[in-house]
Amino acid sequence: MEEIIMRPVHGTSYADARTGSSALLEIWPGNPFPLGATWNGLGVNFALYSQHARRVELLLFDAPDDAEPSQVFEMPENTGPIWHGYVDNVRPGQLYGYRVHGPYAPHEGHRFNPNKVLLDPYAKAIGRPMRRWDDSLFGYDVHHEDKDLTFDEADSAPYAPLGAVVENAFEWGDDRRPHIPWEDTIIYETHVKGITQQHPEVPEHYRGTYLGLASEPVLEHLQRLGVTTIQLLPVHAKLHGRHLIQKGLRNYWGYNTLNYFAPEPEYSTNGPLTAVRDFKMMVRALHDAGFEVIIDVVYNHTGEGSRLGPTLSFRGIDNLSYYKANPDDPRYLVDYTGTGNTLDAGNPYVLQLVMDSLRYWVNEMHVDGFRFDLASVLARELYDVNMLATFFQVIQQDPVLSQTKLIAEPWDVGPGGYQVGGFPWQWTEWNGRYRDAVRRFWRGDAGVVGDVATRIAGSSDLYERSGRRPFASINFVTAHDGFTLHDLVSYERKHNEDNLEGNRDGHEPNYSVNCGEEGPSEDPEVRACRAARKRSLITTLMLSQGVPMLLGGDELSHTQQGNNNAYCQDNPTTWYDWDLDEQEERFLDFVRDIIALRKRHKSLRRRHFLTGTTGEREVKDAIWWHPDGREMTDADWGRDDVHTLGLLLRGDAIQGTDRKGRPYCDDTLCLLFNAGTTPVSYVLPDEAAASPKGWEVTFESVPTQASYAPEEVVTVNAHEVMVLRAVLDLSFSAAAD
Repeated sequence: MEEIIMRPVHGTSYADARTGSSALLEIWPGNPFPLGATWNGLGVNFALYSQHARRVELLLFDAPDDAEPSQVFEMPENTGPIWHGYVDNVRPGQLYGYRVHGPYAPHEGHRFNPNKVLLDPYAKAIGRPMRRWDDSLFGYDVHHEDKDLTFDEADSAPYAPLGAVVENAFEWGDDRRPHIPWEDTIIYETHVKGITQQHPEVPEHYRGTYLGLASEPVLEHLQRLGVTTIQLLPVHAKLHGRHLIQKGLRNYWGYNTLNYFAPEPEYSTNGPLTAVRDFKMMVRALHDAGFEVIIDVVYNHTGEGSRLGPTLSFRGIDNLSYYKANPDDPRYLVDYTGTGNTLDAGNPYVLQLVMDSLRYWVNEMHVDGFRFDLASVLARELYDVNMLATFFQVIQQDPVLSQTKLIAEPWDVGPGGYQVGGFPWQWTEWNGRYRDAVRRFWRGDAGVVGDVATRIAGSSDLYERSGRRPFASINFVTAHDGFTLHDLVSYERKHNEDNLEGNRDGHEPNYSVNCGEEGPSEDPEVRACRAARKRSLITTLMLSQGVPMLLGGDELSHTQQGNNNAYCQDNPTTWYDWDLDEQEERFLDFVRDIIALRKRHKSLRRRHFLTGTTGEREVKDAIWWHPDGREMTDADWGRDDVHTLGLLLRGDAIQGTDRKGRPYCDDTLCLLFNAGTTPVSYVLPDEAAASPKGWEVTFESVPTQASYAPEEVVTVNAHEVMVLRAVLDLSFSAAAD
């Protein structure tokens, strides 16, 4: 065996976890792959990528409270840019970190500082979260006027986050992916803590945790609601920024990633080392209940921020390799994310990190898909957005990732970053144009009826030309970023004062309405107006072609008191309130009913775009219907004063076939939208248009008459939607009377 260097600290040794005895450890050359800390049953192979490092030290800690490591090893070998070593007799649960030696030359983009203990980017668990901020966590002297040009010699070992070795074994049983087709998918965007923290029926020690989300009361709520796919805000280990902690705030949403493999330890039930197990138990329970699990991932930036941020992991391991540097002055980082840094997906090793992370979450954690935050960043191999970037090609050919659900947030804050409609065919996208058009239509804006019709029909203008389907559009009217549904109809201005940024933060414009009074109101007319608008917004979402995404808590009428950027509010502002009054209970039932309607009718979940033309079955698949009882004309679409819209969906003219090659067939539906301030009378389609014997109201916000004859006049109230079903053999004598 080759003799190698082992350097213990202060003469201490590693205490064997099984026996409590001191055991002298050895480090051997090991292997460059896989990256990270890999236990083989006897010991652990450690491998770390650093292109520009000159020396790497591996540090082993006995306990989370230890201010210094018990053992320090010189990594005995590097193969190319991979530094590696194998330590015998190390087991799962072992805490570890690195010191990386190299040049500290900020003007060249290098920020190595071996005084800083660094978290392994491939750590599968956080063994010691960063419990508090200390000046030693920065690579420079934070008090010096030259800031990042200085070099700080303070040791960060007592405060730095540490990785932990994990064992992947888990009893998955017969767990399997639900494989819900895109057209049948209904997404529920939620937060692990937010949905469970105040639920009175969730056991107290499970509230705010992965196991709380997997508890029976929460699963029952989601099943009764009718959604199919649970999309979680980031669950990667996160960082609470120092500026937030100093203000008494926290990074609640989680878009401040510390590590791309380790699940966030705050959501575990029994300390950080149970986070992996708890997450797997949650996924297993959600799958068993029939739900898919999608996680929100943030591969565009890390929590280390700009050049003035801390040195916790990537920056100290190899700043110039992991982050995009300004080509004119590498001291500064390119910022396409608004957070101070941009991960360099053009570096093949960084791209490998992203792919390894994604595969890990599919293979080991059993998630079903991903929502990519600021996904346009990943298309910037150099600096411009390129939809032929290697990132997309690698995913397309990957036998694992290509079979998952891929959702892009199709924009970033850099030039050319808005890419709605521009992603490859395997991807779906958050459709920001859908959100804005639907909000403006129901707010009563002029001249938007044509745009909202296009969005309701699936946004073919964005997706059809590239061969994509309606389900490429993830439709939403609210999301975590912005107003909740209740606030969307209760506030015309954002109220983000609690974020302590002078109300300057948050998305605008909101296209919201307050129905005559800003904020909470006891006025019956204001409350009725808000209730009607909420019903219409959620109904439009569920009647639209594409994939609907419901913001968790909207069904409970959750309010954030007008805060449209509650990323730092880890408190009842963002936690769901399960104590519902009578009106809120009625709205919850309404949401359940409209979701059930969508699931009953294939006409609302088509795999192909509506054409409005006569197809093989010699009838039009869809007709835009005017209140006068005729098809809409070009002149109608061009009028600014139009606030009504009808859509006739022929159930006997649905394009495509089912999995057995049989034509789809459904009821013919007539959808009537009135965004105006007064009731509107619609002349219903006649036999020539829809071949019905009559029309039956199948969904209505405010129940009135149950059935109508062809060409009979029906009244749709202000801010309301009505859905009628064509009936072939029903007597309408009562309706005629």
